[in-house]
Amino acid sequence: MSAHRERGDFVRRHIGPSPHDIRAMLEQIGVDSVAALMAQALPADIRQHHPLVPDAALEESAALAHVRELAQRNQVFTSLIGRGYCGTILPAVIGRNILENPAWYTAYTPYQPEISQGRLEALFNFQTLTCDLTGLDVANASLLDEATAAAEAMALAFRVKGARSGAAARFFVDHDVHPQTLAVLKTRAAPFAWSLIIGDPDTDLRTALDRGDVFGALLQYPGSSGALRDPSAAITALHGAGALAIVAADPLALTLISSPGALGADIAIGSVQRFGLPMGYGGPHAAYMAVRDALKRALPGRIVGLSVDRRGAPAWRLALQTREQHIRREKATSNICTAQVLPAVLASMYAVYHGPEGLRDIAQRVHHHACVLAAGLLELGFAPRHAHFFDTITVDAGEARDAIIARALDANINLGLDHGPDRPSDLRIALDETTTPEIIEAVWRAFGAGFTWAGIEASACETLPDGLRRVSPFLTAPVFYNHHSETEMLRYMRKLADRDLALDRAMIPLGSCTMKLNATTEMMPLSWREFADLHPFAPPEQAEGYAALFERLKTWLCALTGYDAISLQPNSGAQGEFAGLLAIAAWHASRGEEHRKVCLIPASAHGTNPASAAMAGMEVVVVACGSNGDVDVDDLRARAEAHSGRLAAVMITYPSTHGVFEDRIREICDITHAHGGQVYLDGANLNAQIGLARPGDYGADVSHLNLHKTFAIPHGGGGPGMGPIGVKAHLAPFLPGHPATDHHCAVGPVAASPNGSASILTISYLYILMMGGEGLKRASEIAILNANYIASRLDPHFPVLYRNARGRVAHECILDPRGLKACGVTVDDIAKRLIDYGFHAPTMSFPVAGTLMVEPTESESRAELDRFCDAMIAIRSEIAAIEAGQLTIEDSPLRYAPHTVHDIADDGWDRRYSRAAGCFPPSVSRLDKYWCPVGRIDNVHGDRNLICRWS
Repeated sequence: MSAHRERGDFVRRHIGPSPHDIRAMLEQIGVDSVAALMAQALPADIRQHHPLVPDAALEESAALAHVRELAQRNQVFTSLIGRGYCGTILPAVIGRNILENPAWYTAYTPYQPEISQGRLEALFNFQTLTCDLTGLDVANASLLDEATAAAEAMALAFRVKGARSGAAARFFVDHDVHPQTLAVLKTRAAPFAWSLIIGDPDTDLRTALDRGDVFGALLQYPGSSGALRDPSAAITALHGAGALAIVAADPLALTLISSPGALGADIAIGSVQRFGLPMGYGGPHAAYMAVRDALKRALPGRIVGLSVDRRGAPAWRLALQTREQHIRREKATSNICTAQVLPAVLASMYAVYHGPEGLRDIAQRVHHHACVLAAGLLELGFAPRHAHFFDTITVDAGEARDAIIARALDANINLGLDHGPDRPSDLRIALDETTTPEIIEAVWRAFGAGFTWAGIEASACETLPDGLRRVSPFLTAPVFYNHHSETEMLRYMRKLADRDLALDRAMIPLGSCTMKLNATTEMMPLSWREFADLHPFAPPEQAEGYAALFERLKTWLCALTGYDAISLQPNSGAQGEFAGLLAIAAWHASRGEEHRKVCLIPASAHGTNPASAAMAGMEVVVVACGSNGDVDVDDLRARAEAHSGRLAAVMITYPSTHGVFEDRIREICDITHAHGGQVYLDGANLNAQIGLARPGDYGADVSHLNLHKTFAIPHGGGGPGMGPIGVKAHLAPFLPGHPATDHHCAVGPVAASPNGSASILTISYLYILMMGGEGLKRASEIAILNANYIASRLDPHFPVLYRNARGRVAHECILDPRGLKACGVTVDDIAKRLIDYGFHAPTMSFPVAGTLMVEPTESESRAELDRFCDAMIAIRSEIAAIEAGQLTIEDSPLRYAPHTVHDIADDGWDRRYSRAAGCFPPSVSRLDKYWCPVGRIDNVHGDRNLICRWS
């Protein structure tokens, strides 16, 4: 790559302010250079002064050419491996208009529901799809992957049923679950000392139940080997013992076979990957979970509910938020923060596109192909192990196994080789919607015969048992019938996108979330089949391009953070937290100090921190924050001393959650180490550090790195994300392992795939490649400049709550409108009024109730920053009119906000301000106005009247 050296074009386009703007912004905040500002914002003792990434930045065409070379080192074979990953066909109209559309992939989590109605409706469709297929009452709006969904379901079962009389809690696991699911269950169960009993539900479950203290069981339907068994007897036995029944079900199979709910299950989980989502060498994919109504308040993740707006019109919102980790903190039973929103939207649109008949046709075709394949294998003497199956066949290949595998590989076909050590000659063949008669003929040739499809098809018999055939309807809502032409589908997706406000329309100034530019060039390889169509358990020699990308990305991330090793496995920031804490716990255990369980966490921490610590089996002790927002070091020291013999870790976010580089971070790390603990530094705010300071240099032992924040992976409406962890050398042996790559790992996997959502790592790889070391440093500097510019402009109107001793903030700042409560103005009023100006609100009431946390990022121009500041100042003028007694808050535009087209269309207008003032506030272009589709939503109504699916 040395022939293509830095031209700086990409860096210039990524960073919003021009050199002229930067000079003017520096003048506004009263400093003469960016370097001088960095000296004021960061403590001198953490600054780094050596190169970051040895390579200069590549311009975009050269970077794409390089990644194309990596892609060509991957070999895309026909995958018949199975284990929960299938070849798919994503309809082109969905791929182009959602997956590749920034209106969808740059949107944020729908915490401001009025400007998220499009993605919320798509998620409501997803929940309906899940409920209809599973036959259960309430579904969430997706989880990370099937394995972590199974772990969440196990935890839910324990919450509801628990252990009796102090005895060890036990959980039964079907021996035919996917191996990666079992491995993640073991990881999740270990900190709580839950015992996993692995066996055949038909023969071993009764014995386990007779021994008592089984709080639940996971049954795979159909099994990983392909076996299709009726689980109803096992479910009845579980209920008789007071335990919950969880069924991991293939959603495509559920179009033909009885639903888990009809069989009596309490919970159903699984992956919707085969609903159009590429395998992507492991992700991202959406998992589903559905429960009976009685369990809805224990359901983890997000639920989209139907409520009403100010006019009584239907409106979507996130429901039952009091269940979540950001509310319950260390009492939380799940740390789920990121949902796989974009993959869930894609899967829901796949269902809308095909409708119930189309999905059933796909399932019937897949099953028919499997039956024909089985008939041919039977003629060859390879009888399927199971009489009943849906799409997967397991056969005992005997001594011919190696020769069959070799012939299949010669035909570019991967078979499933790893069903279990007790059956070393088994081969698994899993079919999907991409399977053709030609592929099946090639499989027969690998087994030694030259059959033709036409010669075998007539002898094939369907194998679905009569007692398990589905009779109940599904997807009966009109949305699943009205959009089957491409024209209608295109218009439906456009209609939903137009209802939302995403980064393609305006700045999203959310503190702690880093909504920066997701450059088009970074996104392009996602659609390349060499990255999209690889099975995560394909032979390593077929994924050399991925391997090279992973190794170089890890090298870069180590260089940027000061850590010695990286795991790419965690597929969300919260999963990264969990993995990092497990590494710390395992390190302590390796030294004979299993008793170290205390985790010190500042009161200002994001809710996932205490939730993750609780999941890792640690005891949370809260550390106070001082009046300046910094961690109270004296209180931390006192608590570290009080728990010195049991201190496991300190979790701290840096820069702080209050938006400041605390001056005493080295001292905090030293205190922790002096008392035998480890420092977990939350990587949520690394966007202010890259190129300026390295956590591994100033005392941190482990961090998760939010690639969807600092390294440009788009949020996708609330996911996907990635949360790899970096560790110092002594923790490297305790990074999460995976049964597909390491059978003797000290810590088990936290995700289904060895490298998490591998395909989106191409985004961060390209971002670093095109930015280069100096560009990354410049991005951090301008992120800090932009935040200080906003703080300087808005402080006279909305006081900035926290600054460091030199009067500076980091890459975000907290605006404090709490003094306006005297005239009735709330932070909600300001947030909803910002919608009328065409902005997403800043982060509300976190980490300080009643405040607004603003993060502009480096990719917003001065013009956009000024537009935001002007809007905030104009809102402050409206508040001043209330303070002056010109009108009350109830009569003001703030309380009626957001204004919709209905406010323009109404015949009467009896408010104390004009239509123009309400609908077209100062500086808002009438030509380019964003119209919010609904008025302010009634949250209480939505929780009291929970509706989370189409009826």
